[in-house]
Amino acid sequence: MNPIDALAGRLRAELAPEQVLTDRQQLRTYECDGLAHYKVIPALVVLPHTADQVAAVVRACAGAGVPFVARGSGTGLSGGALPHADGVLIVTSQLRDIVEMRPEDERAVVQPGVINLQVTQAATPFGYYYAPDPSSQQICSIGGNVAENSGGAHCLKYGFTTNHVTGLRVVTPDGEQTQLGGAAPDTPGYDLLGAFVGSEGTLGIATEVTVRLTRLPETVRTLLAAFASTDQAGAATSAIIAAGVVPAAIEMMDVLSIEAAEAAVRCGYPAGAGAVLIVELDGPAAEVEAQFAEVTRLCDEAGAFETRVAADDAERALIWRGRKSAFAAVGRISPDYIVQDGVIPRTALPEVLRRINEVAEEHGVRVANVFHAGDGNLHPLVLFDAGVPGETERAETVSGAILDLCIEHGGSITGEHGVGVDKARYMPRMFSDTDLDTMQLVRCAFDPDGLANPGKVFPTPRLCGERPGRRQGAFEHQGAEVF
Repeated sequence: MNPIDALAGRLRAELAPEQVLTDRQQLRTYECDGLAHYKVIPALVVLPHTADQVAAVVRACAGAGVPFVARGSGTGLSGGALPHADGVLIVTSQLRDIVEMRPEDERAVVQPGVINLQVTQAATPFGYYYAPDPSSQQICSIGGNVAENSGGAHCLKYGFTTNHVTGLRVVTPDGEQTQLGGAAPDTPGYDLLGAFVGSEGTLGIATEVTVRLTRLPETVRTLLAAFASTDQAGAATSAIIAAGVVPAAIEMMDVLSIEAAEAAVRCGYPAGAGAVLIVELDGPAAEVEAQFAEVTRLCDEAGAFETRVAADDAERALIWRGRKSAFAAVGRISPDYIVQDGVIPRTALPEVLRRINEVAEEHGVRVANVFHAGDGNLHPLVLFDAGVPGETERAETVSGAILDLCIEHGGSITGEHGVGVDKARYMPRMFSDTDLDTMQLVRCAFDPDGLANPGKVFPTPRLCGERPGRRQGAFEHQGAEVF
C-alpha cells in the first residue's frame, strides 16, 4: 500500500470518512487558489472540524513523511495554497466559529475559517470593527489573511494583518499545539508571532486567532476625484501625504481599470477620466472636516476636473463598488490577465506608472493599474489572450519587468499578496544568498523536515541539514509538474 492510501485509511478512522477526500473529481475542486495559472491536484484533501483534528492530521503527515499544505477560502493570488501532488491539503474552512467577542478588551478570538467581513459584522453592535479589509473580504478567511499578512484599502492608516493580530493558537509541523502571543499588546522574548504572520503556511497552521478590534470612527468622509492622467493623480497623492494628512485610504484606478469597472458594475465614475482617486478620511468630526478641506484643495491644485463627495453610506458604497470589483471586472475587457503586486515609494508613482505603460507598449500588451496609491502598493493587471500565440509569454515578461521596476525604485516584489509559488523566482532579485539562507534557517527551526507547504516562498528550497551557501548543480523541484 502506498503512503497516501495508508494515510487516507488512518485519517478516515480518526476523523469521519466524509472528511477525507480521495475522488479525483473532488480533489480537482482544490487544484488552485485565486491564481488559476498554476494548478496541481492534491493526493488527498482533509476537512478537519476542530483544532485537535488539524493537529491529528499534521501528526499523521509528519509520521508518514508526507508534505501538507493549509488552505482557507482559496482566494490567495500568489499560489500560496497550491497543493502538493504527493501531499495532503488541509482545508480549514470548517473551523468557522467566532469563539469570543470581547469589546471591553478590544479583542476577538476567531477560528481560521471565519470570513474577514464576519468579524466586523459581529463587532459592529459593540461599536467596533476589524480594520484589515482585502478586496475579497466578503469571502477571504482570517486564516488566509494571517498566512499572507493581507492588507486592504485601509492599510494606509491602519496597517496590515500583522498590526491587528495579538495572539495565535498554532499547530506546529510536528503536530503539536502551542500558543504564540495572546490578548496582551506585546509579549517578551523573540517575536515568534511576527514571524508566523505572513509566513505563508511554511511554519505551521493557525487554528485560533486573537485579533485587535478598532473603534468605529465618529465620522467618515469619502470623495472621488477625477484627473486627466495618472501623473496628476499621483502628484495629488504625494501632496496629500506631504501635507501631513493620513487618510484611511487613497486608492487609484487608471483608464483601463475604470473601463472594466464600468462594464462590470456601472459605478458611474466621471466620463473622460484618465485616472480617479478615492480618498477616505475618518476620525473625530472636527479633524475630518479640516482634513477634507485640505484634501479637496490639493486635488484641485493637482488638476482634478471633477470631485464627488459621498452624501451617505449608499453613495459611499457606490464609490467603493468600482474599486472593490476591479480585479474581477478586468475579465470583462480581457480573456486572461495576470494580477501583479509590488510596492514603490509614493514619490515614484508617476515615473513608475509611465515606465509600466512604456514596457507594456514595447511588448504589445495592455496593463490596467488599480492600487493602494497612499502607500505605493501597486496592483498592475497585465492583460492578454492565452489563445494568441506568444501573448502569454509577453505578458509574463511584462509582469516580471514590473517587479524589477519596483526593486529598482527601492520597493518590494510584494505588498500583500505574498510570494507563494508565483514570485519565488524573483526573491534573489531582492535578497542576497545570505539573506535567503538566514530566512531558511528560521523555517528550519519550525519545520526541520520541510513538510509544511514545501516549494513556496524560496526559489531553491533546501533541506534543513544542508549547509547554508550558494547551491551548485541542479535542484530537484519539490512536488509535481506545475502547469
